[in-house]
Amino acid sequence: MAFDHHKLDVYQRALDALDACDRITAQLPKGRAHLRDQIERASGSIVANIAEGAGELSPAEKARFYRMARRSAIEVVAWLEIIERRNEAPEEALREALGDLERVVSMLVKLIRARTH
Repeated sequence: MAFDHHKLDVYQRALDALDACDRITAQLPKGRAHLRDQIERASGSIVANIAEGAGELSPAEKARFYRMARRSAIEVVAWLEIIERRNEAPEEALREALGDLERVVSMLVKLIRARTH
């Protein structure tokens, strides 16, 4: 059985971003559990909100869930930039995750605009 969200490229890219974030949080130094928790919650929220939006029938409700996913993606970017600023994860891993998130945000903006214009 295929679900609507499985058909969306943005969902697959969000899963890629989730994987990249998981690799970063696994490398955080001791004492950074709060950062790990914030990133895990927000990156999971991106994936879940995209799936929920895809399952909605109303264009307005789809857009609302995609906006929530976009906000969560921006939150993850901020947390990753904090980690980057503090030199707490490898630069290459951060660059990969931030690139994935940039693509996700761009795709979400297109989905939101398509449902609100």
